[in-house]
Amino acid sequence: MAHQLIVVLDFGGQYSHLIARRVRECGVYCEVWPYRASLDKIKNAEPLGIILTGGPKSVYAGKAPRCSADLFRLGIPILGICYGAQLVAYLNGGEVRAADVGEYGRVELTNLFTAAKLFEGVEQNTVCWMSHTDFIARVPEGFKVTARTPDCPCAAMENESRKIYAVQFHPEVVHTQAGTQILKNFLYHICGCRGDWSMTGYVARTIEELRQKIGDKKVICALSGGVDSTVASVMVHRAVGKNLTCIFIDHGLLRKGEGDKVEEICRSRFDMNLIRIDAGERFLAKLAGVTDPEQKRKIIGEEFIRCFEDIGKEIGKVSFLVQGTIYPDIIESGLGDSAKIKSHHNVGGLPDVIDFEEIIEPLRLLFKDEVRKAGIELGLDEDLVWRQPFPGPGLAVRIIGDITREKVAVLQEADAIFTGEIEQAGLSRDINQYFAVLTNMKSVGVMGDSRTYDYTIALRAVSTVDFMTADFARIPYEVLARASSRIVNEVKHVNRVVYDITPKPPATIEWE
Repeated sequence: MAHQLIVVLDFGGQYSHLIARRVRECGVYCEVWPYRASLDKIKNAEPLGIILTGGPKSVYAGKAPRCSADLFRLGIPILGICYGAQLVAYLNGGEVRAADVGEYGRVELTNLFTAAKLFEGVEQNTVCWMSHTDFIARVPEGFKVTARTPDCPCAAMENESRKIYAVQFHPEVVHTQAGTQILKNFLYHICGCRGDWSMTGYVARTIEELRQKIGDKKVICALSGGVDSTVASVMVHRAVGKNLTCIFIDHGLLRKGEGDKVEEICRSRFDMNLIRIDAGERFLAKLAGVTDPEQKRKIIGEEFIRCFEDIGKEIGKVSFLVQGTIYPDIIESGLGDSAKIKSHHNVGGLPDVIDFEEIIEPLRLLFKDEVRKAGIELGLDEDLVWRQPFPGPGLAVRIIGDITREKVAVLQEADAIFTGEIEQAGLSRDINQYFAVLTNMKSVGVMGDSRTYDYTIALRAVSTVDFMTADFARIPYEVLARASSRIVNEVKHVNRVVYDITPKPPATIEWE
């Protein structure tokens, strides 16, 4: 039985990914499409509903992103969110204007029309999350206002007969108290979804599709050791067994013990064909004396390809190349408007050095949290599946300044201590990303009866929903104290530890 589909039309909103994730969390399959998607494509997909996302523009501006007004004549239930709500009004003859007072953050909804299908089970007065400067000044003919706020005369509106609904606030954000209930009302009571999306079903179907597609042909996987490529490789292995060969290039910039852990999982746990290339000295030689972070990334990417060239000559022709591309990579690459996938997520350049027919991306429809769930379904250990996000260039972007073997060793030890203390304190699932950075700063210290002049380690930990924005994690002082004490006492050449309390923006999560 085919999945029931909800289409999310993306107008550039910062929460577009989050809308799709929330819909899937409600048990309904959805895909994010560009707002330019044709009416024919939408009709042929036969979605049960369409959600219009937020966006940074004003709907009345000259170059504002707009869908066709004919979308509202298809008879498919529609929910407009924020910019999407204003677009519903604008394209149906209503009026949208700049507000004298913008609304940002938590706002209380008033005069909520609880009899509306969209608000079934929602309290009369409830808190929502607003982020807008424009507002719907006049609703279109046939629509009625179903919620207000003290500063917004139309916080929600509907045309029940046409199954068109709009909310000025963001139900997908956790700060909207009844957000999940509102989305479920749209999905189940208005669109008639049955809730057939599950990770168990997805994994089983994908494995069978891979088995049918690949048959007895040969496949290779560029295994980085990260969660995405590991889950992708295990999924393909389940489908074709020994016809898959994983190539793991260890650039020597992984976390402590990580290379050995990846090898143990692939060989012992899943009995996979694995070629491990120990290229640490090779990468360090190319990086010698390089301090510019972008140049580091380019050198690592280029050397990665050169390593594959060498192994590719031995492998010869294969039919398929597996990549761990996930759905945010596809979305952020232009949702089909651009063929380029972000280079730091995938092995750019490999098509020129490996002779293969087609790329396979078994995770291309999954978000990061769904990839983790798929890993659990496949039998991967939770400590592997829930490993911290790790950049492709590895510790090279967490070592400020030039990179040496000694610096890598220092950072590996400090990072292992910090992550170990976080896990020991039971905080690993509460903090979205945490790691250590070896700064290029030295300072005077006193250890025993001697003065020292050694490096400063910076600790970074953030809480985030989508990694587009983040706040520093409020780690208990006693945990930070233990980590600091252990790092200074157990790691050579470190005499100072600091904690980074800068949010994103203005900072990024990584330091380089």
